[in-house]
Amino acid sequence: MDTLLPGADALFEQAACGLLLTDADGLILRANATLRGWLGYEEDELAGKLRMAELLTMGARLFHHTHCLPMLQDRGAVAEIQIALCHRDGRRLPVLVNIVRCLQAGRVVDQWAVFQSADRHAYERELLAARRAAEAASSAHERAEVQLRLLNTQLSAADRRKDEFLATLSHELRNPLAPMRNALDVMKLKEDRGNAPALDGRLLQAFDRQLRHLTHLVDDLMEVSRITQGRMQLRRAPVELGALVQGALQDLAGALRNARHTLRLDLAGPPLLVDGDATRLSQVIVNLLNNAIKYTPDGGIIELRLRSRAGIAELTVRDSGIGIPASKLESVFEMFSQLEPALDRAKGGLGIGLALVRGIVELHGGGIQAASAGPGRGSEFTVRLPLLEAAPCAADAPAEQDAQGGGAGMPEAMRVLVVDDNLDAAEALTMALGMYGCETRVAHTAQSALALAPSFGPDAVLLDIGLPDLNGYELARRLRKLPGGSALTVIATTGWGQDKDRQRALEAGCDHHLTKPIDVERLRGLLGQRSCA
Repeated sequence: MDTLLPGADALFEQAACGLLLTDADGLILRANATLRGWLGYEEDELAGKLRMAELLTMGARLFHHTHCLPMLQDRGAVAEIQIALCHRDGRRLPVLVNIVRCLQAGRVVDQWAVFQSADRHAYERELLAARRAAEAASSAHERAEVQLRLLNTQLSAADRRKDEFLATLSHELRNPLAPMRNALDVMKLKEDRGNAPALDGRLLQAFDRQLRHLTHLVDDLMEVSRITQGRMQLRRAPVELGALVQGALQDLAGALRNARHTLRLDLAGPPLLVDGDATRLSQVIVNLLNNAIKYTPDGGIIELRLRSRAGIAELTVRDSGIGIPASKLESVFEMFSQLEPALDRAKGGLGIGLALVRGIVELHGGGIQAASAGPGRGSEFTVRLPLLEAAPCAADAPAEQDAQGGGAGMPEAMRVLVVDDNLDAAEALTMALGMYGCETRVAHTAQSALALAPSFGPDAVLLDIGLPDLNGYELARRLRKLPGGSALTVIATTGWGQDKDRQRALEAGCDHHLTKPIDVERLRGLLGQRSCA
């Protein structure tokens, strides 16, 4: 270090660490300004005056003598030794040192590099504290993620249970509806044929209206369950929207008349074809009109307009009813959404109609928008569906109704075996079939049906799925194996109406699947197809 190059001397003096040079006996030959400043010495107080041992604490001096010197003699260097130096006023200065032994100008010298370790310890403590904080934050994040996953699992399970509840509720509600529907059909047939005492037509109509309303609610529950579970399957075909509107108006003519509403219909323009499921789109129109009828005070105005614009069919239903607050225009399409508490509404509902409408429209690649000037100023709902290029149009009636029959006459003296563990439903259905001239037998279990079938020789079997011994699917398979079983017309009549239930019935050997409550006219059409086959 005696022969430093020009410019290197300044670097030596002002280095960021302490630098010093001693001879083999420890005499200080030179110390830089950094180290002198740390220890409180002037330049002429160290060089040639003190030995290195005099700057070390007692413990450091012993360690240097017993460990450092042997290592310097053996290896020529020691690295990162933690010791303490003495300030001239007696204070201790913790330092970290590196020592290298070498030859300079023919003599042995030790070069020391000294680093203060107090700041290093503080920095290490800060690093350790930061590490602990990061680990704690990471653990908290992991716990939050676990809790979030748990909550998500619980929400998914709750949503699944809700869907299962809706499907089960729909099924359970259908069971009492079935005998009511069949009993009403029998009453109407008897009255039409003059075989029963005159009934008050108003009571019969009220019974019919309320039964249809309850059936409509159950159907909506089932459809919403299908949509939320992603199980609704569309039976697409070219559909003319004007024909669906006319069909919906026929279904709701009585409700419009009873509420004394004025209907303004605007279907001007060419036929509008869309690629869609006629049954589902009919539900959309019926639900929108039902909403307008329900939430418009008696004697109101309902407008229905059908137009096309830039390849889009627009169906608009406007009413002069209670209106919608601006804050509720989006939420009206949410499941179970209600503008008012149920007890405050004169005409209630489950709050699923508009959710069902939006779900069906979106499955068709379209959209729906609500508009209102505010409470008491009416509402407007606009459905937009992509138009289809000109193509042969589907039948006016919904596809599902066509598929389930209608129009064909029932053959005389047809033998029908009814299998249902619900005694009321079975009795009412056999009475209705008897009015059409059918010979019927009833079985309340699958085993009794299998025992009765060979001697009765039915042309058709109407079987419930939820039987107490064997389910209806297994019964259908066993009926097919009986002599003449391949020629039977087997129709599943059940409260389970999801697509998977329909598919299971067909795979088990059923020719048709009807959801309770059964429309006797549809059943009559299906049985009539046998005579045309």
